[in-house]
Amino acid sequence: MISDPLILALVLLGIMFALLLSSMWIGFALFATGFAGLLLYDVTLPPTISIWDRIAQILANSIWNSLNSWALAALPLFILMGELLYRTAISTRLMNALTPWLSNVPGRLYHINVAACSLFAAVSGSSAATTATVGKITLKELRRRGYDKRLAIGSLAGAGTLGFLIPPSLIMIIYGVLSDTSIGRLFMAGILPGLVLAGMYSLYIAIACLLRPEAVPASDERYTMRQRLVALKDLLPVVLLIILVLGGIYAGLTTPTEAAAIGVLGALGLALVSGSLTRTALTESLLSTVKTTAMICFIIAGAAFMSQMVGFVGITRSVSQYITALELSPYMLLLVLGLMYLLLGMILDGISIVVMTLPIVLPIVVLAGFDPLWFGIFVVIMVELSQITPPVGFSIFVIQFISREDVGTIFKATFPFFLITVFMVVLITVFPELVFYLPNKMLR
Repeated sequence: MISDPLILALVLLGIMFALLLSSMWIGFALFATGFAGLLLYDVTLPPTISIWDRIAQILANSIWNSLNSWALAALPLFILMGELLYRTAISTRLMNALTPWLSNVPGRLYHINVAACSLFAAVSGSSAATTATVGKITLKELRRRGYDKRLAIGSLAGAGTLGFLIPPSLIMIIYGVLSDTSIGRLFMAGILPGLVLAGMYSLYIAIACLLRPEAVPASDERYTMRQRLVALKDLLPVVLLIILVLGGIYAGLTTPTEAAAIGVLGALGLALVSGSLTRTALTESLLSTVKTTAMICFIIAGAAFMSQMVGFVGITRSVSQYITALELSPYMLLLVLGLMYLLLGMILDGISIVVMTLPIVLPIVVLAGFDPLWFGIFVVIMVELSQITPPVGFSIFVIQFISREDVGTIFKATFPFFLITVFMVVLITVFPELVFYLPNKMLR
């Protein structure tokens, strides 16, 4: 039995990573760690209550409280909306609409990765879906036209992570539920940083192509203004869907869950109009939505149980007291947390990082004077980085499957965009108004 919460925390950390490295499902690993913590802690209970009674009580309360949330209903709806768009011809039309408008910009069609990922992220909510959908269309086409392979892959890897930052975002929904933060305000808070980050990606592409003109193939393609305007007919439906989903939240007319339901109807309507909504596509979308939602909810339940254990045995209080005793400045605390998230991102996926760290980290961050809304965007960007860090960068594996390139080549191509994303973290720290501006302008 262990009586010191800090020692127990280290032991449990070792148990959890051992379970994760054994390829156990993340949800099971979290539940097992929670059980281990309650069994190993030297706790004094009334003689009428056994430790198994207390474990059963904590287990039931944590699962019910974590999943009995109306806000969480938005999760499967946004997943379904993204799946429908992913499995129909809408994403292909998106690229065709963007090509004429980017033909004269320095870097030309490289920017399609950034623009298409930004638009698809605004109706998907998933970084993996964004990367896979856009990558399947653009990488083959860019290679066929003679564009530089590394810059094409790097721009896709960087821009693909925007699925977490530009709303609707699955990570934001999970963070909002776990931290009791308004999901609508989180959505609005992610828009400006997401657009700025996309702009920085495009700026880097333009500068890289100006410095290395050979990265862009010679082309005699020219588009008239009439052709550009005609191309908008394929872009307009997606833009209207974004306005429909996010506009209602911003105006205070809909909750995120209601907006998600409207988004699903809009995605179904677009798929029907485009003529690409087959029975197979609909069935695959529904099955994938059920599988993804069940997986995420299982992880959330496991994290909630572990969170209850962490509070019950006093780990949160002890860690908070320990960090307070170090007398770190608020920004030094952020630096330490940022490095921690980078390390975790090398071995865990984004959802696991959020649900495992939030119960311990959030009270400390709030005590240091940071707003939970701002910290939510900080965490989302750090999770973005986890998508493109070795060895468990999920976006990297998606791109490897699409491009058939080796992982080393993909990591090298992605590194400049990794640095740009790190700079974005610095930017929102120095200028927090980037996060707060739109939420403070929301109509109530």
